[in-house]
Amino acid sequence: MSVCVTCGLPKELCVCESIAKESLKIIVRVEEKKFNKKYTVVEGLDPKEIDLDQLAKQLKAKLACGGTVKDGRIELQGEHRQKAKLVLIEAGFAPEAIIVR
Repeated sequence: MSVCVTCGLPKELCVCESIAKESLKIIVRVEEKKFNKKYTVVEGLDPKEIDLDQLAKQLKAKLACGGTVKDGRIELQGEHRQKAKLVLIEAGFAPEAIIVR
């Protein structure tokens, strides 16, 4: 059985990620890239405490879009600000910690 190095609990009972989810300030905004393509950017997540690849996979599946993880932020193809906020709340993030711009 493996033990979490941060909280000292077994991996199955580890609470580090749920504590991290409550203490973050997440910003969801839209950026325009080449050829007027819109990207929804989710930033403010701590890559050490939250599995960004897993969260990006969940967002892409729920929003039916492509995307990537770059420099500690998640970029989703298209404009999905409000829907992304709902998916983040569903994933366990505090609604008051998510800022939509």
